[in-house]
Amino acid sequence: MIETNPLFILLVGIFVGGAAGFIGSFMVLKRMALVGDAFTHVALPGMAIALLLQLDPMTGAFAALTLAALGIWYLEETSRIYPEALVGIFFATALAIGILITPETELLETLFGSIEKINLLEGFLTIILAVLVSASGYLISKKLVLGILSEELATSVGISRKKINLIYLLLVAVTVTIGIRFVGTLLMGALVIIPAASAKNISTSLGSYYRLSILFGIASAAVGVGIAATYGILSGPAVVLTSTSLFLVTFVIKKLVGRV
Repeated sequence: MIETNPLFILLVGIFVGGAAGFIGSFMVLKRMALVGDAFTHVALPGMAIALLLQLDPMTGAFAALTLAALGIWYLEETSRIYPEALVGIFFATALAIGILITPETELLETLFGSIEKINLLEGFLTIILAVLVSASGYLISKKLVLGILSEELATSVGISRKKINLIYLLLVAVTVTIGIRFVGTLLMGALVIIPAASAKNISTSLGSYYRLSILFGIASAAVGVGIAATYGILSGPAVVLTSTSLFLVTFVIKKLVGRV
């Protein structure tokens, strides 16, 4: 069966990890790591509602994440000081509600991923979306980074910062949706943030930062999926612990190089 083919799962994981690493690189630059992690939790109530309505849970996740992206964008654009506390409270509440209403038989795999259930159609759709997300992120990358560095400069050269930020948050929503199968709603934020944080430890330029973020995302997913398949454990924790290990290695390298 395709859904249990390790090579097929590994291939999809590589694309998901690469897209998550690349999109997450901007989130780290925007200093939105904690908000980004909380953001992924809102997928759970969306999936739970979809399950109760006998719909595809990924549809519910995407709908909930899209609404969350619009909410973050609105708060970011209308508040002088970004209300991180409010966002944290809202998304923690969404996670709690999701846990309460998600059917018990579906709860574990929703929280921590269920790669063994992916089928051929889902796999190819995930790959296509990962490629589209990465390509779209690349197209807006210069404008997005310029807006991060200087809002005034971005505005002066005709860049619509509001539009770019909205597009980026929607790309995050898609990335989280396609990654939920692998690491679940509880840990997806880590796959978006940790590879980029690892890259930031040892990158020497913006270009190398992007490339390393993608590489660490791919390595986290590929090695984690391999470990999960080999030892019969949940894919989410395996992927995240692999990513954390890479972060620790790069952190040590940073410290050692800094002493030379």
